[in-house]
Amino acid sequence: MKKADVVEFYARLAQDNPHPETELVSDNVFQLLVAVVLSAQSTDAGVNRATRALFAEVGTPEQMVALGEEALRQHIRTIGLFNTKAKNVIALSAALIADHGGTVPADRDALEALPGVGRKTANVVMNTAFGAETFAVDTHIFRVCNRTGLARGKTVLAVEKALDKATPQPFRLHAHHWLILHGRYVCKARTPECWRCSVADLCVFKPKTPQPAAAARRRSATLKA
Repeated sequence: MKKADVVEFYARLAQDNPHPETELVSDNVFQLLVAVVLSAQSTDAGVNRATRALFAEVGTPEQMVALGEEALRQHIRTIGLFNTKAKNVIALSAALIADHGGTVPADRDALEALPGVGRKTANVVMNTAFGAETFAVDTHIFRVCNRTGLARGKTVLAVEKALDKATPQPFRLHAHHWLILHGRYVCKARTPECWRCSVADLCVFKPKTPQPAAAARRRSATLKA
């Protein structure tokens, strides 16, 4: 994608959603970290359902350790890989207490050193909680970047580096959220909804997906009304 098209691409996404936010619900940085760890291979909506009662009870690493692994498993049993995730959350909570005074560090390397925290999770926390210009590449962003031609790469890290290089100011802070939301709701995996995409003309993906007949009829009826 040409530099001028990249600017226009982000400008349109920004116009549609000037202040994008994570869809994970949390009240503090620790809860955000836990929610992001739990969201691996799970939907944000599913994580929010599971953490609603959990976060009403637990808001600090100390409270999480006191809750214990078995009780945590019961809270998150509806989430995929909940046994492993429960073990990691208890372990990272203990590590935060032992190594960081119970505070989530504003440092990507320190975050990645925590149990169950990979580069993507660290990037999300750095961006969402601490305002860092990081690019957390999940399956949605990996797909959108390769499909549109915005930042192509064969690996997640390659796409992250390409995205970092391609994304100009003033779009760097919110780029991660714009792209993940675009991939989640418009540029979908099986059938991208090109017919209602605000950046379709800038995207290299072909052939563009046409508007479904039923949707077209509804749109026509709405316009006539």
